[in-house]
Amino acid sequence: MYSYIHDPETGGLLLTSSPTKVSREPRPVYAPELDMLGLNEHWKYSTQTDAPYMWAEASAYIYRGVKVAELHGGDLYHAPEVEITPEGEKISELVPVDIEAMCRKNDELLNIIERNTVRKITADYEKYSGRADIFYVAFSGGKDSAVLLDLVRKALPAGGFVVVFGDTGMEFPDTYKAVRVAETMCRKEGIPFYRARSDFRPEDSWRIFGPPARGLRWCCSVHKNAPQVLRLRKINGGKKFTGFAFVGIRAQESPARSKYQCVTYGGDFGGQWSHNSILDWTSAEIWLYMYKYNRVVFVNESYKKGISRAGCLLCPMGSGRNDYYQMQAYPEGVSALAEIVRSMNERCTGNSKALDGYMCNGGWNARKNGRDIKRDKTKQYIEDIENDTFIIRVINPSSDWREWIKTLGFIPFKFEHKILENGYEIRCSIEETRKNMVLFTKFKYIFKKSAYCVSCRVCEANCSHGCISFENGLRIKDCIHCGDCLKLEDGCLAYRSLRMPYEGVVEMKGKGINQFSNHAPKTEWIKDFFTIGDGYLSSNSLGPEQKRHFRQFLRLCEITDKKDNATEFFGVIMDKCGWDNVTAWGLMFANLAYNSRQIQWYIDNMTVGREYSRVEISAMLESEGVSRYGISSVIYAFGRFCELPMGTVLHFGRAGSETLTRTECTITDNRVLLYALYKFAEKCNLPHEIHLPYLFDDTIDRDGPTPIRIFGLRDDDSLPPAERSRGIRARLRGLSAAYPDYINATFTNDLQTITLRDKTSQDVLDLFRK
Repeated sequence: MYSYIHDPETGGLLLTSSPTKVSREPRPVYAPELDMLGLNEHWKYSTQTDAPYMWAEASAYIYRGVKVAELHGGDLYHAPEVEITPEGEKISELVPVDIEAMCRKNDELLNIIERNTVRKITADYEKYSGRADIFYVAFSGGKDSAVLLDLVRKALPAGGFVVVFGDTGMEFPDTYKAVRVAETMCRKEGIPFYRARSDFRPEDSWRIFGPPARGLRWCCSVHKNAPQVLRLRKINGGKKFTGFAFVGIRAQESPARSKYQCVTYGGDFGGQWSHNSILDWTSAEIWLYMYKYNRVVFVNESYKKGISRAGCLLCPMGSGRNDYYQMQAYPEGVSALAEIVRSMNERCTGNSKALDGYMCNGGWNARKNGRDIKRDKTKQYIEDIENDTFIIRVINPSSDWREWIKTLGFIPFKFEHKILENGYEIRCSIEETRKNMVLFTKFKYIFKKSAYCVSCRVCEANCSHGCISFENGLRIKDCIHCGDCLKLEDGCLAYRSLRMPYEGVVEMKGKGINQFSNHAPKTEWIKDFFTIGDGYLSSNSLGPEQKRHFRQFLRLCEITDKKDNATEFFGVIMDKCGWDNVTAWGLMFANLAYNSRQIQWYIDNMTVGREYSRVEISAMLESEGVSRYGISSVIYAFGRFCELPMGTVLHFGRAGSETLTRTECTITDNRVLLYALYKFAEKCNLPHEIHLPYLFDDTIDRDGPTPIRIFGLRDDDSLPPAERSRGIRARLRGLSAAYPDYINATFTNDLQTITLRDKTSQDVLDLFRK
């Protein structure tokens, strides 16, 4: 809420009355951390742990308002390098922070923060009392949840809420100590305190799912969220319930969390309200509150050992330096999990040096699939195409697909089931499934679940209606087909974590759709290129992948050739149009439409004027055989294209937070249409006499999109009378009158014929030179 400064007098933090926009997230530094970094060789201090000596802000260490040291590097197995600043060299002995004086100085503002938060908690408790069945504090044992619990205790009656600790089994030993302290306090005050833990032991789940990674954080769902929901359901008598969770999330922790609202509904598990009570608090305010109420708010001892976040022993979201602190503080627990990661690596096994690099350089937590880990390769989910039939094969399934398919309800297409020696096969018509793409995606999820399900119970927790149970094997009863159990990415956490890069992905037309990865061009790149010329490609600040994809984009636009030299087309654009001109982008878009598989996909599959949800686009791409990563990239690239003049000037399309829309292009110069007609005829090897209905017929299989499809043009009669001048026939008549040596369009009686002369698209470009 408030900004802060360092107070030289107390050695602590001092809140100011001005609000903060960005917090440096300070944390206290105690003697054990200083010892671990070897700073006892530079400064004298006692080993007491009642008060900190200084504050850390990222890699900087601040003592009484002065930066005295900075850290560089550090990873799981290697200590960071410590650099003592000139100001730090002047100090001989450290004096602890005067906590009492610091708290006294901050008392006024801290009281305001506390009162406002308690009032908000009370008000929302009263507001939602009629809607929620159970109110609970999601307790983790860390500093934020410790402060949150104390605030809720002050705001609500003892019988008005419960506390649930989601025990992952991977917590720091000091965290368990903090939990015991909180549990004892709650029980004395008559506040119910529960622990929730997965049926899996971490050492088993890491081998079953593969070690968690930044993009594969199955661990949170399996070990924390699902057990909490199932425990709460049991508390509520096993019935359907709506929970209201007080959660210790703060906006300053990450850019993603900065977008959170105070009260949200849904989230990881449906049917739940989340109250982010301390969302606006900074780390400085959290620590000041803890010190002020240190008799009732217990400080997790892990913070005194340099650890910035009281999480799991080895977390894929951790940083190199924090990993080192955790290894030094809890070597046995961290080493045990690290050894599992090392033992499951398939590529570096037997090479100790390579394994060290894999652990220290982020290789282990960067994986996106099961490629590099040892896994059960007999278990498979396979997709295939034979003629017009889509085939799913499941080898050595883990669960019964006939139970899972109950979650879909009515299926509007037919499918065949055939038993194989070691599994089964599903066959269905491609044509039929394409009519129901969103449902067909969920249909495939059913068989991914059947192939890989390990009874992690996340689907059971997701089902707020209590229709799924794993207590005596998988059973689905009285399903209402809400789809909550199918919202997991790829339908199953185990499948998502263990699948091979192209497992379950049919190589259909989708091959080559994702041409730009996550590096579609930016407007500033285009502007700089047109300002500097082709020399820009050899002298720019782009990264290797950005440069490679930008070069590809320019070649597909026909602005440069295969050797990155500027083309004649580039000269026409530069001399007569300009880099951000609507005509230039009309011509470039025509080239892209016939050269880029990705641009063609947008044109062929997105009806102009229709708003598509990202879910629909994902389903369409998945049905084409595009990988999950490719789907994300193709959707992301659409937004980037819309930010170019291609979107802002030509009006190719627009991208919202949840929707994508192709729009009718703005063609102010009909020579662009003429150029596209010649490109179309050349690409499809057509005779120079074309019937207008042929251009409107989307059922015809052609080697490239028609100009009408490219630009989203409409027939004159479909437009209001005042706008018919921009209809296709009016444009073609105008071209016939202006350029009879290039085109003749006849629309009399039953004749609707477009005749192109003995010219080429290159000849049409010459018209722009005049």
